[in-house]
Amino acid sequence: MPFMKGRAPVRRTMKYLQDGALHLKSEIQVMTLNYNIGPGQQVHRGALDFVFWHLPQLLYKNPHTQFVTFKNLTPTPVFQFFFSNGKKLVIDVDSHSKDEIHSFIRSTLCKTEKEVEEEETKDEKNPGLFGLGSDSKKCICQIPGQVPCSGAVILPPQIRGKHRYTKES
Repeated sequence: MPFMKGRAPVRRTMKYLQDGALHLKSEIQVMTLNYNIGPGQQVHRGALDFVFWHLPQLLYKNPHTQFVTFKNLTPTPVFQFFFSNGKKLVIDVDSHSKDEIHSFIRSTLCKTEKEVEEEETKDEKNPGLFGLGSDSKKCICQIPGQVPCSGAVILPPQIRGKHRYTKES
């Protein structure tokens, strides 16, 4: 399996991406991550590890949030959050470990577990779904405005394809 090669291939599995615990609040539109890479950058180690281990999960769990990483542009590692009302929050992550950064972001900028569960149950109750997995409608013909099943009602000849495409002599 070619996707299981490289550094920490577990990061590319669906189970790892789905296990992420960081569901950012919907007010957060953009998150920027500023850090340096290279030798002698020990104060940036926590930010670098956070990006390596938790950024894929953040991207997967927050599809409507933009994430921007800036490498080797700042003397100190900084995370910035831009909100929909125009405000900005700057977090200095200098000399913090990836676990400390993760717990701080989870406690201050993420949704609670109750909010996440409510959103998941709200998404499950979609009235437009039909088919074998749906509780309400087994076929699309049961939705108002759709063509009825040809097994229940005989369709008029002008709707059926075999009459439409044959040439009348």
